[in-house]
Amino acid sequence: MDGATTTRWIIVGVDGTDSSRHALEWAAHQAVLRGLGLRIVSATALAAQVGVFAPHTGVGGTPPDEVGTGDAERLLAYAEDWVLRLFPELAVQTRLSYARPVEALLAEASSEGAAAVVVGSRGLSGLVAAFIGSVGIELAARSPVPVVVLPHEHAAAHGVRGRVIVGLDGSGPSRRALDFAIAQADFAGTELVAVTAWQPLVAFAAATGPIPPELFDDTTAAEAARQAVEEELVEARLRHPEVSVRTAVVRAHPVVALLEEATPADLIVVGSRGRGGFRGLLLGSVSHSVLHGAKGPVAILR
Repeated sequence: MDGATTTRWIIVGVDGTDSSRHALEWAAHQAVLRGLGLRIVSATALAAQVGVFAPHTGVGGTPPDEVGTGDAERLLAYAEDWVLRLFPELAVQTRLSYARPVEALLAEASSEGAAAVVVGSRGLSGLVAAFIGSVGIELAARSPVPVVVLPHEHAAAHGVRGRVIVGLDGSGPSRRALDFAIAQADFAGTELVAVTAWQPLVAFAAATGPIPPELFDDTTAAEAARQAVEEELVEARLRHPEVSVRTAVVRAHPVVALLEEATPADLIVVGSRGRGGFRGLLLGSVSHSVLHGAKGPVAILR
């Protein structure tokens, strides 16, 4: 179905792996939840020949360079049929691209009406799986819309309503992450947990020079962090008064704080880089580590 009346789309990349199937199902559910359409994208050169969709691609022992387009078309047709069996009311489009997977998805992310891009994080070994690993990282660093990455072993927590967990640090990407996270919590009718982490300054004293004595006090540092996160939440709470917001001010490294708070059912939302990030890196250290350590979906915003 073309979904001609639908003006906004969630983009999802499929490559035939279990990870991309989880991404497909998650993206379809979010599209239904938010009243959006779903656009399924595959690239011809690297269409998977094994995995969950393999029995339906008809590849057999034919070399990838000889099956190319036909294999990707069969993958897209099966993916469309799969998701419409789950969500028959969903507006679905498919896109076959001859570009590199990341470029194919970036082109769709830059198109009119794109709301978010969803991919699996890890899949098959070697080059046979297209939308995995480095593709998710590069997408998160370059996409003009939020990128959501599903882990390889996505654990669907049946009967558990997922929360939205957002990491806050006062940076621009962090504020954009908050806007996305609270809107997502509003759509889903679920709780938002705003996590901010602080660490003792003693370890940095030698490198930074004299530090006022009061800042060595854990209680003072924790209260300063709590006040900062409450200030960040003021406008978001006014825009979404129906969302239940809880704060978690944690004495820990930011990655540890986020991963320990989240369950596999939760969506973690972070900025692509925080304060003081190195511009030469694709992602900041926190977003990169969260992406690789999470057991549930992770949304990254530039």
